[in-house]
Amino acid sequence: MYSKTTTIVNASGLHARSAAVFAKQAGAYESKVTIRNITKASSALDATSMLSIMMLAAKQGDEVEIAAEGADEEKAVDELVQLLEDGCGE
Repeated sequence: MYSKTTTIVNASGLHARSAAVFAKQAGAYESKVTIRNITKASSALDATSMLSIMMLAAKQGDEVEIAAEGADEEKAVDELVQLLEDGCGE
């Protein structure tokens, strides 16, 4: 398992559009990818599910953890963290 923590920079947080972009990208990897909102002490949820991502209620400034387990786990986590740091559909 490989994981990283980052901060939500998107002014709107992980709203519908950014959640859809994130979920689609998370589904492109072989690894099982999860996301959790550290700020709100949420459980790790399926990062390929737009609904799960929206349930995190992640707002700008919230700290989230992206984790993956599988053949391309490092690539998945690193690219998804970069997507969030770039604003993810903002």
